[in-house]
Amino acid sequence: MSLPLKIAIVGPESTGKSTLARQLADFFNTSLAQEVARVYLSELNRAYTKEDLSAIARLQMQEEDIARKNAKDVFFADTNLLVIKVWSEYKYRHCDPWILENMNLPDYDMHFLAGTDVPWEFDPQRENPFQREELYDIYRRELEEAGVLFHELKGNAEKRLSDAVIATKILLFACS
Repeated sequence: MSLPLKIAIVGPESTGKSTLARQLADFFNTSLAQEVARVYLSELNRAYTKEDLSAIARLQMQEEDIARKNAKDVFFADTNLLVIKVWSEYKYRHCDPWILENMNLPDYDMHFLAGTDVPWEFDPQRENPFQREELYDIYRRELEEAGVLFHELKGNAEKRLSDAVIATKILLFACS
C-alpha cells in the first residue's frame, strides 16, 4: 500500500454511502470522489440507458483522478466501477467491456460495503427498494471473488462512521 490510500464505499442504493463518504472525507480532512451518476442523471432529459452507464463510468474515473490529486493520506470514493458493473448486469444483464477492463478492484486499498439494515428512503433516482438484500449479496460475492480487502458496515450511521474511521486508521497505521 502506498499513500494516498484509496477507499471506496459500495453497496445497494439507500444504504448511506454518500453520507458516509462525506463524513469520512471531512473527518480525515481529505478529498472525496463524489458519485457523478446523481448529477449526470439529474441533467438527463430522458430515461437513462445502458450506454449512459458507460459514460457515467468514465466520468467516475475522472472524478477519482481529481480526488487522488487533491488527497492527503487517504481519499474516499462515493462509489466506483463495481457499483456500475453490478447495476448494469442487474438491470440490463450486460456490462460494457470497458467497465470490466477498467474496474480494477485491487487498486483500492479497502472497500466499505454498506449494509441494508438502514431504512430505504425515497429518491427519484432509486429503483429497487425491495431488492437491496439481493444486491447486497451480489456486492459481497463480487468483492470476495476479487479477493480484495473489504469491511462490512452495519448498524446506525454513528456506528458505521466509527467502524469506518477505525478501519481507515488501521490502514493508515499499516502504511506508516
